[in-house]
Amino acid sequence: MSSSTTPDAPAPTATADRGAFSGRSAFIFAAIGSAVGLGNIWRFPAVAYENGGGAFMIPYLVALMTAGIPLLFLDYAIGHRWRGSAPLAWRRVKRWTEFIGWWQVLICVVIAVYYALILAWAGDYIFFSLKQSWGDDAAAFFGEFTQAPAPEASGLTGQIIWPILISIVVVWVAVLATMVLGVENGVAKTSMVFIPLLVVMFLLLVIRALFLPGALEGLDALFTPNWGALLNGQVWVAAYGQIFFSLSVAFGIMLTYASYLKKKSDLTGSGLVVGFANSGFEILAGIGVFAALGFMAQAQGVEVSEVVSDGVGLAFIAFPTIIGEAPGGALIGVLFFGSLVLAGFTSLVSIVEVVISAVHDKFGTTRAAASVIVVVPLAIVSTLLFSTSQGLPILDTLDAFVNQYGIVAAALVSTIIFAWVLRGLPTLRDHLNHRGSFKVGTIWMLCVAIIDPIVLAVSVFFATKELLATGAPYGGYPGWFVGLLGWGMAAALIVVAIILSLLPWSQRSHLDKVDSDGDEIAPEVVRGVGLDDAGTDNPHQMRPHGHGAAAVR
Repeated sequence: MSSSTTPDAPAPTATADRGAFSGRSAFIFAAIGSAVGLGNIWRFPAVAYENGGGAFMIPYLVALMTAGIPLLFLDYAIGHRWRGSAPLAWRRVKRWTEFIGWWQVLICVVIAVYYALILAWAGDYIFFSLKQSWGDDAAAFFGEFTQAPAPEASGLTGQIIWPILISIVVVWVAVLATMVLGVENGVAKTSMVFIPLLVVMFLLLVIRALFLPGALEGLDALFTPNWGALLNGQVWVAAYGQIFFSLSVAFGIMLTYASYLKKKSDLTGSGLVVGFANSGFEILAGIGVFAALGFMAQAQGVEVSEVVSDGVGLAFIAFPTIIGEAPGGALIGVLFFGSLVLAGFTSLVSIVEVVISAVHDKFGTTRAAASVIVVVPLAIVSTLLFSTSQGLPILDTLDAFVNQYGIVAAALVSTIIFAWVLRGLPTLRDHLNHRGSFKVGTIWMLCVAIIDPIVLAVSVFFATKELLATGAPYGGYPGWFVGLLGWGMAAALIVVAIILSLLPWSQRSHLDKVDSDGDEIAPEVVRGVGLDDAGTDNPHQMRPHGHGAAAVR
């Protein structure tokens, strides 16, 4: 088995051709493309409304500054300093922590296979919007479209739904084409085109929604502050949860993207741009969604509270209802579902990139080969599982246990290990500050080491409590179904991650290769020790205090 960084290891000469972003702007667009996803559009508005309305902005901003951006900096620093995919970077941090990287990769594998289904639905609904195919009953139409069974009848096999199968295949073909093109020409350029287009489309949607009758009532419902909610601990947990999920932190994406950045990059300045751009889009989404929901409530003669929904219900039932009742509904439909496709596609690309990067590093294959090795099996599994009538219940269960539950657990473990077991925050602090326009120090370290683990632990507790609260299997699904795809899948990811971390790295892997530009990889983290500047303009040449050149490979 190849060893990690050691003082007496021979200096390697082979270089790792991993790909790179052409510059900071390419990285920022790619990072925003990952962060701005479906959750910004269909999760944030309902979370804000249900947790204090306008008053929610206070815990939301506190969460952004104390958890979102600090954890974003943590991911950036790990990926940028150790120049690898999640498993490779964590292995270079400390040999035994490699399992964290594989845990993050496996989470992305599961999310990717069902994320494609949502994109397929959104793509189909663009065309449904033109004819308003759902008629007067959007809920019944969605049920007929997905052919989802009653919860108690859920299983792993069902009847194939050909329109959905074709759309899923189209999604995966587009993903494969993007990934084969590489980091700059595929990942970055896709985001550099799609994100501006997304912003323009959503701005048009918001403008149109604001002129609908009842729009102001919807906005009033969203932004009227309930100051009493600030005394409710659950509201603060919801704020941290929203920030955590919407920024794509702690499950390998931002770490992987940062590994493609140039050495002399401003990590903290880039992180601030990404964090505030993501939050700005969430607030824009809240305005657009609630303006439309205000119209829906007025049209149906009910209170706004009676039409508020999130997730699949908002996208595929509430909005089609709005489209059917609003003047110019076809335009609203194309803009809304087009926005879902653009936001979802850039996020799916970032999720798949985590897996491709890990395979590329582990086996030393070409970029194109790694893309095919990863995307084709993902596409096959995704198509077989989610193009049937069982697609919706499988999606619902995997999302609840792997996305909303597994990611939080992985983040909790990785944060505690890095901050407390490895005591590596001084190393990352100095790395971030070397070229960063926004300097971090004690406050950042306190956020990562104390505030964030506490919040994550509380989130895991409440998530576990909610999943076990009813005493019956989640969602009313059969016990074996939830046991296999829920608790079983969440546990299996950890076991498989540990097994993968014990497998040897091949001689062709990137483990013992210098970086693409010939620079040696930074040494392992040293407990509680910062870095010596040594007058270099390259943060990767900084070594732990007192270690000097001996710490280099």
